[in-house]
Amino acid sequence: MSRVAASVRDVASLAGVSVGTVSNVLNRPERVSLDTAARVYDAIERLGFVRNDVARQLRLGRSRSIGLVVLDLRDPFFTDLARGVEQRAAEDGHTVLLANSGDDSEREAAHLDMFGEQRVRGVIISPLADALPRLTRLRAHGIPTVLVDPRTDDADFSSVSVDDVAGGCMAVTHLAEIGRHRIAFVGGPATGRQVADRLAGARAAVARFPGVTLEVITTRRLTVLDGRAAGELVRDRAPAERPDAIFAANDLLAVGALQALMMAGSMRVPEDIALIGYGDIEVASATVVPLSSMRRPSEVVGYRTLDLLLGEALDGAAAGHEQVVFQPELVVRGSTVPGR
Repeated sequence: MSRVAASVRDVASLAGVSVGTVSNVLNRPERVSLDTAARVYDAIERLGFVRNDVARQLRLGRSRSIGLVVLDLRDPFFTDLARGVEQRAAEDGHTVLLANSGDDSEREAAHLDMFGEQRVRGVIISPLADALPRLTRLRAHGIPTVLVDPRTDDADFSSVSVDDVAGGCMAVTHLAEIGRHRIAFVGGPATGRQVADRLAGARAAVARFPGVTLEVITTRRLTVLDGRAAGELVRDRAPAERPDAIFAANDLLAVGALQALMMAGSMRVPEDIALIGYGDIEVASATVVPLSSMRRPSEVVGYRTLDLLLGEALDGAAAGHEQVVFQPELVVRGSTVPGR
């Protein structure tokens, strides 16, 4: 026979207090004497009472859950970002509901609709281009939204991002300063804001160094396999036609390119071709030739994004909107400078 769950009224009866007193013990314990609170907690333990937080959230019109929508969970940047969001959420007793749009606008819309139905406390999203009208509707229903990487120019939303134009410029400047003149940028698709920004930075750097050229090798995705295909393309060229450096749009591409370049044993990194990635993921320092990379403060970005979101959830329109931009950091290892 199934047991009927104990109610707040049952707890109040056993503790000899009012239902309102039980509510205060659960939600505003500073209003209740220690003796009374002890009797209520004793009754809760004896009855096995479990508070129905779903019903409570519906009554209050708010949730302790945060919706997080990322572009691609295969990208280590987003898994690190999610850790930062979760760390900040735990400090305030929130939970994080993680959703992956997979760069698909229909999936993104479905996730946002679900979060709206669940009345989450707020939404953090790395949005696709057509997401802003739906996010505006969410906000009109009392669900604040903060955008996270890629950067947005819409001042109606708070956002947290990394300056990828500056990062691309730093990466190619480093290659030029170590004497590389024929640089290939490997990345794609070109419609992605992150890739476009990093390429724009690379072009800006090349313009500052006479005699340095930039070739663009476009990939379909930002994966190890796509990087390996680009590396094979470079490796199979005649030596005089090869670039002497590669700037990969992320570390996964760089790892794949490194595998292809060294697989046949005919090319040396960095002596024949220097290689730098982007993101400084955990594996970057553990590759056969440690990978130079542009470090993004991924977890800090996640932490700061939730900080902004909670501020807007508490203060509403009075909080205003902030655009926070972090700077990437050049990490030099053996794939660009021997002996590092």
